[in-house]
Amino acid sequence: MRGLLRENSAETANAYLAWWNLAGVDGAVGEEPVNWLRPVPAPAAAPMAIPDQSPALPRLPSFDAFRLWLAEDAAQPERRWPGTIILPEGPVNAPLMVITDMPDPADIGAGALLSDRAGQLFDAMLRAIGLKRADVHLASLFLSRPPGGMVEASDLTAAAARISTHVMLAAPQRLLLLGDRTARTLLPEGARFFNHEGGTLPALATFHPRLLLGQPAAKAECWRLLQGLIEEMPK
Repeated sequence: MRGLLRENSAETANAYLAWWNLAGVDGAVGEEPVNWLRPVPAPAAAPMAIPDQSPALPRLPSFDAFRLWLAEDAAQPERRWPGTIILPEGPVNAPLMVITDMPDPADIGAGALLSDRAGQLFDAMLRAIGLKRADVHLASLFLSRPPGGMVEASDLTAAAARISTHVMLAAPQRLLLLGDRTARTLLPEGARFFNHEGGTLPALATFHPRLLLGQPAAKAECWRLLQGLIEEMPK
């Protein structure tokens, strides 16, 4: 009987110790107090991959093919917005490619970028550097105007990738970026060259004509930037 009691007591003790071991207790005394009633933390969830929703850029052989793709592809971000689109215009291999952020409300009505008073000021800016509108390749990050003029970060990413292909196919000699949003999307701060699929290109950012209309004091800074562009233009 005593042997049986000793055997049962040993099994009971082993089971008792095994239970505490499974509970995470591996010593009778620890260095720090333990709150045994604390809730067990939930395991951290693995980060979910966010799929890229921007339209895939096809391999296009020419600017004309690129322009046709812009006009017909249903996956472009502008298809979610009301209103018609305004396609880029101008010659290939132009001395200057001008990129704005998006059409203004007046542009949507006119069916052309930089119309109305902003367009008149833009034409004057071109004349100041010895060019006219027919000489330049004119484009915008977005082909239409979303409600409130607000775009999502993913749309800006898609537009930047699209412009990279656009610049490669249009092959201008240099770029002029109009407006803060255009410059921040396409040109790192302080950079003087735009990187595109075919290499690099001299680039300059200045104020959008719409801002100059509301802040005439900025025209002096804009003129200083344009003078630098004049010096770099091919003779």
